[in-house]
Amino acid sequence: MSDAPSIVLDPVIHEAARLVIVSVLNECGAASFNFLLGTTGLTRGNLSAHMLRLVSSGYVHESKQIVDRKMLTEYRLTPVGRKAFAKYRAEWMRLTTGPKEQAT
Repeated sequence: MSDAPSIVLDPVIHEAARLVIVSVLNECGAASFNFLLGTTGLTRGNLSAHMLRLVSSGYVHESKQIVDRKMLTEYRLTPVGRKAFAKYRAEWMRLTTGPKEQAT
């Protein structure tokens, strides 16, 4: 058995569609529903379901406002979401790079 600590990837972020969404929000700062729709390639229903999960987890903040008589829904990562994504990325790197080899 290995003495290395186990790596647990956050299941909220690890789902492929949510990983894409969180990655986009991490880079953009804020994004509208329509921008995420075009960027991720998800259907409206799928994007809505994934956003609901991210918002209910506290990883994403949702704001709604009316602009030019149309509803504008905008999302941004919360501080908790940014921290969770940074941890996810660090754990992913540890998982994919494996242990460092010792020089002999």
